[in-house]
Formats: sequence, structure tokens, C-alpha cells
Amino acid sequence: MNEPRADASGMAATDFKPLTHYENFPVASLLLPARLRPAVQVIYAFARSADDIADEGDAQPEQRLAALQEYETAVNEIAQGLPQQDPLFAALAGVIRQYRLPPPLFLALISAFKQDVVTTRYPTFAGLLDYCDRSANPVGHLMLHLYGKAEAQNLRDSDAICSALQLINFWQDVGIDWQKARIYLPLEDLRRFGVTETAIADGRADAAWRRLMAFEIGRARELMLSGAPLASRLPGRLGWELRLVVQGGLRILDRIAANDYDVFRRRPMLGMRDWPAILWRGLRM
Repeated sequence: MNEPRADASGMAATDFKPLTHYENFPVASLLLPARLRPAVQVIYAFARSADDIADEGDAQPEQRLAALQEYETAVNEIAQGLPQQDPLFAALAGVIRQYRLPPPLFLALISAFKQDVVTTRYPTFAGLLDYCDRSANPVGHLMLHLYGKAEAQNLRDSDAICSALQLINFWQDVGIDWQKARIYLPLEDLRRFGVTETAIADGRADAAWRRLMAFEIGRARELMLSGAPLASRLPGRLGWELRLVVQGGLRILDRIAANDYDVFRRRPMLGMRDWPAILWRGLRM
């Protein structure tokens, strides 16, 4: 590993920056302790740059997979204690050593990014949750490890929260994902509610679509609430940050429902008017 690796768009990993659009990273930066910010920035840069390899640009699938394989190779080398010349991977190696982070969590993320390259449909909800288990849940585990709170019950509740966040992101981005030729709604659910891919392509928010989305929103909400007690158990800033994450996710579900489940014409997003309600609900937790 003597040369900086380039991703599928031609950017070297040395070009990493604290990017701001990795949706699965549950971090409210104002609440993050200053001592952990450098480590979180490195982990975030790793995840964001790998995710961009899978999603961004015009590279062919084989190029994307080859670039992601280089990330996997780097993580395996870090696990073996081998030195890294690339600044991103060298920084990641330092964070893994300092906080004793399990390398398999990073490998799980990479496997999910690889899956994004080759998988555009999910036949079952179980299969979608398996993807969430690798695309979102490792982030929660990493945060708990950084805080020294990676007990079994905490990890289980974190999985519920992170998977719910991933599902919420899918539900609000159905139209955007369609432009990438992807459908994350389980095909078994499309059949059950009588929604076709043509309807998604047309942005048809009819009665069948509303029934489907109400069902999926209920699933995501139930999953989020099942993990929510973690926010009350964790102390200090971490607990407060997680309260805002939980309530922010639930608020987006409220937004989808308030828009009559039409995520095609208006992507549900949080605005300044939402934050008083989020803060109040977080306080009441």
C-alpha cells in the first residue's frame, strides 16, 4: 500500500473531507464531546467515501467493486497491524487502535456498499433488514464502542434505532432511489398492496400507495420505539444526542403521513419549525 488508493471517480482516499451527507451516521455534532470528534470525523470520512464509490459518478459496477475491494483490503491489513501509507487508512488505523474498535464493523459496512452496486431489489422485508444490519447498524455499534457503552442490551437497542433510521431514509427517498434504478420497498409488500413498479415510476400516490406507505411507516415506527429506551439509559451528551436522533426520525415519519404519503412531489425533510417539537419530545423521553 505505497500509493494513495483512488476510488471509482478517480479521487484518491487522501482527498477525504468531513462530508455532510452520509444519512446513516447518527451524529448531532454540537452534542458530541470534543475528545471524540476527530475519531468520528475519520470514521465518517471512511464510510462516506466508500458509500460514494457505490453510489456516485458514472463508473461501471466492476470499477466500483474493485475500488471497494481496496477498502476491504485496507481494513484487513489494519486488523493485521500492517502500516498504511494512505492518510485516510492511516488515520482509521489509529482510531481503531486507540478505541479498540472491531474491524469487522467496517467490513460489514463495505459489504453493504458492495451490495448496493449489484442489488437493486429486495424480495422480502427480512432481506432488507439484513442489508440494514450491515449498512446502518455498524455505525451505532461504533458509536457505542467510542463511548465505552457497548454492552449487549445497548447494542440490540442500537440496532433497532439504526435499522429504523435506514428504513425511514428509504421511505422518504423512494423517488430518488427510483432515479438510480433501485427499489428498497420489499417486493412482497408491493404485491400485497397492489403497487407496481410502473406506479412508482409515475409517482402515483394513489390509495394503494397510501396503504403501502402507512404499513411501512408503522413498521419503522415500531422498530424505532423498540430501541428508544437506549436513549434514556445512556448518560449525558450521548443520551441527549440519541433522543434527538430518535425523535428526528419519528418526526420524518409524521411528515410523510402529513403529506398524505406522497414522497414523490415533496421529499419529507426536517425544518426549523420541527425542532421545538423534537426537543420537547426528547425532553419528555
